[in-house]
Amino acid sequence: MSKASPLLVGITGGIGAGKSTVAKVFAILSVPIYYADDRAKWLMANDEGLKEKIIAAFGPASYDDQGILNRSFLAEKVFSDPANTETINGLVHPAVGNDFSQWVKQQVSPYVLKEAALLFESGSYKELNKVINVSSPLKVRVARVLMRDPHRSLEQVNAIINKQLPDEDKNEMADFVIKNTDSQMIIPQVLSIHEKLLEDAAWQ
Repeated sequence: MSKASPLLVGITGGIGAGKSTVAKVFAILSVPIYYADDRAKWLMANDEGLKEKIIAAFGPASYDDQGILNRSFLAEKVFSDPANTETINGLVHPAVGNDFSQWVKQQVSPYVLKEAALLFESGSYKELNKVINVSSPLKVRVARVLMRDPHRSLEQVNAIINKQLPDEDKNEMADFVIKNTDSQMIIPQVLSIHEKLLEDAAWQ
């Protein structure tokens, strides 16, 4: 008898919304979490097939003589050019999707979480059963990022926000919304969603 596949749940949120903090609460509940953005960086540095495709698309300067990813070169190429952004996403997102599928096969849990910043923007939410959006007021998010990342300017933060779907759109598309504000506690919201997801997983 083959083991049941876990319910696939995405967790996302705009920069500074607090999705990493929320993910930590789920981790305390022993929910396996796949950090898609971290894995994307790892795959770009270590997956030989993906490295070859990146070099073919952006040139040998994408990696140094030791084969280490030239992040500043790629960032400069990609960030300000929508066509290049689409190209790199078209290479990295499928690689992450395959890596996630292999990771899921190793998990023994009613449900798993895929944490990613661009879950809706990349279209990868379509491969998931449920999605949680972590929502927070824009002013609060900007203040958090500037405090957390002193190397970023206000202009850089706003540029990142402008590349992401508005919070209102994400809330409409999500199955669950966690409000991360000073007046609303995260843990009771997470516990409520956790119980619902366990119920959903039982009915799969």
